[in-house]
Amino acid sequence: MSSLMIVGADHLGSILDKLSSFGFHDVYHVNGRKVKMVNMEIPEKVGCILVLTDFVNHNLSTEIKKRAKSQCIPIYFAKRSWCSIYKALQGR
Repeated sequence: MSSLMIVGADHLGSILDKLSSFGFHDVYHVNGRKVKMVNMEIPEKVGCILVLTDFVNHNLSTEIKKRAKSQCIPIYFAKRSWCSIYKALQGR
């Protein structure tokens, strides 16, 4: 599982570097602010999804959760802080 889809946040900053320590080499980022992103499909290569809850359209997070569940893709929820992301991904 070396690919991750991040939904939420405009800029990831140093989070991308820190995610590589978890083994995520391919990271797909969607900022999740636009209403049309609700119709977005999950890429086939994605191994798991991380939703940054403080920077995402709520309808999008609900739709992503439904689609991930139907495709049996693990989904994690966290705030944009590295501490929150680390705790969410630690149990995977």
